[in-house]
Amino acid sequence: MKLKYHRQILRAALADLVGRDALLAIEAANLGQDTLLNQIGHDEYHFDNNAFRAGWRYVRGQMRQIPDALRRDRPREAWAAFGRLSHAVQDFYAHSNYVQLWLQKFPRRRRPRPTDIEPADFRILRHAWLRSGRLYYPLEALSFIPGLRRLIMPLLPRDSHAYMNLDGPEQGEHFFYAYQAAVKQTRRMFLLLLLRLNRRERGLFTENRV
Repeated sequence: MKLKYHRQILRAALADLVGRDALLAIEAANLGQDTLLNQIGHDEYHFDNNAFRAGWRYVRGQMRQIPDALRRDRPREAWAAFGRLSHAVQDFYAHSNYVQLWLQKFPRRRRPRPTDIEPADFRILRHAWLRSGRLYYPLEALSFIPGLRRLIMPLLPRDSHAYMNLDGPEQGEHFFYAYQAAVKQTRRMFLLLLLRLNRRERGLFTENRV
């Protein structure tokens, strides 16, 4: 997703659960995943190129770092780890066809609202047709230059990131489902993480907000 939506998702999901310093540190690490160095060769950071196993393995690895950092009284390391994993989780919905597969369960005339989306439907997470956008460089990069986009898009396959991404509302109504799924799952993962922490660790991680 575009950086401004990652920021909005974090604030919608976490603003009532953490203090200001924690939220800003989580946000900085989340947005840092979209630097050039973290874009190339790190499909697991963004669930690109069908890197589902690697992506969830990366998320689990970041989750494991958090209790260890808090035991060593290093909340900033814990916040950074959550920021990195939350970026990946949010990109899962924006870069895959999860939303499309979820909506296929409903008649179009009775389509649920974006806020009704279930972000962890295990049937879809294991669906044979779950896919994420492939990156076809250098055309992929050129497609994001406004003046070149209309010339480049016909040259890209339909399974490209440029076609499949839900990074902003200009990509259509499915973006709003991806956005709400990202908000729900970011909050859900944060709350699940809190259950693994003792009282002191929760205080450090949330700045005594929970």
